[in-house]
Amino acid sequence: MAWRPPMVGARATWTRTITADDVEAFARFSGDRNPLHFDPEFAAGTRLGRLVVQGGLTTALFNALVAMELPGPGSVFLHQEWDYPAPVYVGDTVTAEAEVIQARADKPITRLRCVARQQDGIEVLHGECLVYTMRPDGPGQPAG
Repeated sequence: MAWRPPMVGARATWTRTITADDVEAFARFSGDRNPLHFDPEFAAGTRLGRLVVQGGLTTALFNALVAMELPGPGSVFLHQEWDYPAPVYVGDTVTAEAEVIQARADKPITRLRCVARQQDGIEVLHGECLVYTMRPDGPGQPAG
C-alpha cells in the first residue's frame, strides 16, 4: 500500500467517559495506586479536592485516536510531549482531538497537535506527537 499523507488541518476526535473501573484496570496494569486515585480522604486534603484519574488514562485516548482515526490503522507513536493543565476526575467525559500540523510525503510520518477537554470545555491535556504509520508490504514484497 502506498503512503498517502493526511492533509494538514485534518482533525479527528475520540471521546470516553472515564469510570472508577477504568482507574482500577489501569492501576492493575501499571501498578499506579497513588492515593490521589484511590483514597478519598487523602485526595480531599489536597488542592485537587477529590479523586483524580491517572494521566495515562487521558493520554490513552490519543493511542486510540491515532491507531483508529488519524492517521489510522498501523500508526504508532515516535514521540510525545504532553502538558496537563487541569485534572480529570472519575466520571468526566473527555474528548481528545488531534489536528495534522505536518505530514511528510516521502515517509509515513505525521505530526499532530493534540488537545483533550472535559465535558465543560476545560482543557486537561495539550501537546504534540509524532506518528509513524506502518503499511503492509503485500505478498511477495520485500520488507523495507
